[in-house]
Amino acid sequence: MSKQSEVHLSKAAETWNAKEAWRMFGIMSEFVVATNRLMEIQPAVSIFGSARTAHTHPYYKKTEEISRLLSDAGFSIISGGGPGIMEAANKGAYYGKSPSVGLNIQLPHEQHNNAYQNVSQSFRYFFVRKIMFVRFASAYVVMPGGFGTLDELMEALTLVQTGKIRSIPIILVGKEFWGGMLDWFRQALLTEGMISPDDMDLIQLIDEPQEIVAAIFKHYETRGFELSEAEREMQLNL
Repeated sequence: MSKQSEVHLSKAAETWNAKEAWRMFGIMSEFVVATNRLMEIQPAVSIFGSARTAHTHPYYKKTEEISRLLSDAGFSIISGGGPGIMEAANKGAYYGKSPSVGLNIQLPHEQHNNAYQNVSQSFRYFFVRKIMFVRFASAYVVMPGGFGTLDELMEALTLVQTGKIRSIPIILVGKEFWGGMLDWFRQALLTEGMISPDDMDLIQLIDEPQEIVAAIFKHYETRGFELSEAEREMQLNL
């Protein structure tokens, strides 16, 4: 390799190193800004589901109903801020009594911010956004969705299972949609010893909106929604 080529590679490496360093400042900034903005929205419920669900679909209408009930019950609603199920979640809360929060992600396609957000926070980095979904949620309500929805669901299950976050209700909505996955969990993961029997108790499958609200309150009836000192410390190590 010629000296000229070595110099060129060295300058390119320096450029990328500088970009990487500035990227870390961008990540830190997203954490600080989002944390400060979302600190006052608790208790909150994060609702997930497909961005591709049409306004006329029963999933959309049910999400809007669930969100409105939770909002009127005193829960801020957090969604991904985009279209489809995310819009339905924000819309239900927007016309309810508690704040509608959209954690919007910058994507090259598909994502656009919906109009039903009292608090709108934009993210460049997926993993920062994912932490905010978990950090400020007292419960997860998971509607039918694709890879992104599955990603959020598995993230929550893993964090609760491993004790990295406190136990929260993780509620799947849509028995026909999720039933096959849960059967596979039992027949493959549980049978093969990949998970323990207690791990299946981390998931609830509930279709009725009023029952979803009741299940969340039941989970907290003996301890309240406030984090304990140990749980606050746990969050710092998330």
